[in-house]
Amino acid sequence: MAVRRIDFGEIPGVAVGHAESEDGGSGVTVVRFDRPAPTVVDVRGGASATYDTASLSLDATFGRRWAVFFSGGSLYGLDAARGVRTEILQRGGGHRAFRNPNVVVPISGAALFDLPVRSGSLPDYLPLGFEASRRSRAGRVATGRVGAGAGATVGKYLGRGRAMAGGLGAAANRDPAYGALGVLVVVNAVGAVRDPGTGSWVAGARGPRGAIVPPQPTRVPRGGAAHTTLAIVVTELAVGRPVLARVAAMVHSGLSAAIVPFHSAVDGDVVFAATTDRRSPRARESRPGGLADHLGTRAAHLAIEATLAAVRPRRSPSRRRSLGRSAGDRGHADAPVGRR
Repeated sequence: MAVRRIDFGEIPGVAVGHAESEDGGSGVTVVRFDRPAPTVVDVRGGASATYDTASLSLDATFGRRWAVFFSGGSLYGLDAARGVRTEILQRGGGHRAFRNPNVVVPISGAALFDLPVRSGSLPDYLPLGFEASRRSRAGRVATGRVGAGAGATVGKYLGRGRAMAGGLGAAANRDPAYGALGVLVVVNAVGAVRDPGTGSWVAGARGPRGAIVPPQPTRVPRGGAAHTTLAIVVTELAVGRPVLARVAAMVHSGLSAAIVPFHSAVDGDVVFAATTDRRSPRARESRPGGLADHLGTRAAHLAIEATLAAVRPRRSPSRRRSLGRSAGDRGHADAPVGRR
């Protein structure tokens, strides 16, 4: 039986929800698990904005999470964590620690930089985090300019005024022997997005006549600190956290194949990896690292698919709604980004 394409939300034990601000310029996405999932993080960008990631290192004592959230708003967006935690507690999630009667809900997350170019009021990300968690469901995942991808842009290497819209994408498949695996990515890159299969540029900086101007390898980007790509890879296979760490590293290689340039000193690029522990491996590895290599190779290809899906125009609007606007009202990736 061949590998079959599925939706990211069809991975057993996973639910996804989005919420956007009233003006549609920013938002939050939550990937929620039905029980605490072993999780790791791989931070490659030089300017990340993260929430509770140190305890996900391989030498940390615990390393399980009830949810991972992605947010706009830079450091302000990390306020979404309390909203996510509160909603999970209300639905009965969480667990006790150290025999203490109080329930804890470990979650982690990361934020991208989508702050407006003019000063003014910013969204309150705490209720956005609560709403995104409340809306989380299994099944079809809305993509495009939704949730954390609502204010994302790409192609800022010639300045933000010539950038195109970024967004959120997802891709997943099910292998008969290794189970379901998926990648969800929010693309807010200084670089351009290229289809490695064809070599064509899909999104990037606009030239005077509207065509994409490819980035020059010898030219320093002018994008400033306004670029970040956030991703999470989830498998249902019960694997150890060292395997997850290798898979996360290989996802970075997939992202770098589609986003050029990548991992700069002012990028906030972060990849999480988690397992829902729903399925045991069928047999022992034929060689050391074989399982990690299989999952990582699949995940790297899915990361490319998800990246392309994040910036390509969608054929139909999202069925999810924001706190104020329809998620389908925010245009497509082929539209230039104006100043907010």
